[in-house]
Amino acid sequence: MSMHKDAAFLNEPKAVWHSAFGSEDLIGSYGKGRANYCLSEADASPAVIKAMNRIYGWYLTATLSRRVVDKYPELVFRVPFVRRIFPDAKFLFLVRNGWDTCHSIQHWSERLGVNEGQERHDWWGVNNRKWALLIDQVASKDPDFAPHLDELRNLQKHTDMAAVEWILTMREGLRLQALLPDAIQTVKYEHLVADPRLVLRQICDFCGLEEDPTFYGYAEKVLRPAKPVAPFELHPLIEAPFHQTMQALGYEQVEQ
Repeated sequence: MSMHKDAAFLNEPKAVWHSAFGSEDLIGSYGKGRANYCLSEADASPAVIKAMNRIYGWYLTATLSRRVVDKYPELVFRVPFVRRIFPDAKFLFLVRNGWDTCHSIQHWSERLGVNEGQERHDWWGVNNRKWALLIDQVASKDPDFAPHLDELRNLQKHTDMAAVEWILTMREGLRLQALLPDAIQTVKYEHLVADPRLVLRQICDFCGLEEDPTFYGYAEKVLRPAKPVAPFELHPLIEAPFHQTMQALGYEQVEQ
């Protein structure tokens, strides 16, 4: 999306959001105080709305663009908040096979996780800050996970933790897609890499962007299907919700 001539791309601009809403920092990069995983319309105060419109308006002007593409996965839990700030916002709900996603997250922490003094910094934030917030504020509202929060907090395997995050995120995206079909479009990663031109045409139409041949050509050049990951063992608490979510997304056939 960053290659489209009318799009100004921001890759997980956590600092921008944190500057306007201080308790937004899940990772702990900018503060160690309270953080909110889920944000509602009520959280979008006039000051927050003014600040974000000023920042994004400046960015659009500076880049001569029509749309800001904000790649920030946690916004799936903040859709009402974002819509209050930007009423014309469109959301691309990008989904991917759960096995592949969990393996990717594990690999991310192995490659990029670091120790700084007494702190561990990886996918789950500073000393698992993001993980704790996910369990306390999101898993606690899920019927499958709510009765088992203590067991979830003690999970150690990155693939198990990633599976919980994937389930909760996918379920929220599916719920929102049904609730706000005009504002949210589901995009399967596997469909995108298999036929970039078709899927990106659909995305452009949904977002009100003109077709851009250079944009399509770049996508066809760089996107390649990833090698599928073989299923691996999951914690017993996670296994059933994982497969149910895979089925809801069309990745597994329901046995007759």
